[in-house]
Amino acid sequence: MSSEPVRPSALQPDTSSGRSWLRQHRADLTIGLDHVTASLGRIEAWGQDLADRLLAGQRLLVAGNGGSAAEAQHLTAELVGRFEGERVPLAAIALHAETSSLSAIVNDYGQDEMFARQVAAHGRPGDVLLCLSTSGSSANVLVAARRAHELGLTTWALTGQAPNPLAALCDDALTVPSVSTSAVQEVHLVVAHTLCAVLDARIAGRTRVRRAGAQKAGVRT
Repeated sequence: MSSEPVRPSALQPDTSSGRSWLRQHRADLTIGLDHVTASLGRIEAWGQDLADRLLAGQRLLVAGNGGSAAEAQHLTAELVGRFEGERVPLAAIALHAETSSLSAIVNDYGQDEMFARQVAAHGRPGDVLLCLSTSGSSANVLVAARRAHELGLTTWALTGQAPNPLAALCDDALTVPSVSTSAVQEVHLVVAHTLCAVLDARIAGRTRVRRAGAQKAGVRT
């Protein structure tokens, strides 16, 4: 019994679907990046404000689910560690990363409290809660933002398309008009890196001013 020979084309992977997805994704990503570029003033204001707060001893709390949780932890790692240059470590906490506390809170108080209770534990007036949500409607993130307001924290939101409940609830928001969740998440990462760049520049500038003042006064730094 003979079998039909396998044609060479049958051995080649079908890349047409990948090309189509990437072409559409690139267009969607470009929409988001263009919007972020136009919103650079807001990111600069956030980065400079955050630098001043963190140097004054306040802290950044970050909340998000799924891919947004990964980006929250990415951002806090850049702040506690470093971004592109040396500077002092900065106080930043990704609220999903304390897994024992997280599972205990969900078990005892329910999913909606998973971030809010940590905000109540760690947050102080003057701290910042950064909320990441591609939909802008994640219940646990919304509850955390409300709790932060009650406790005197400043709230910022990074979301997908506006309008959405989280953007409306927070003190300030940067919304990304991309259609797909993946494009929104990738743009959020660009925002996080831009925020770090602005923050580092602010800290470096303040360090130069302090050193110049000390040298003028004859104080060794």
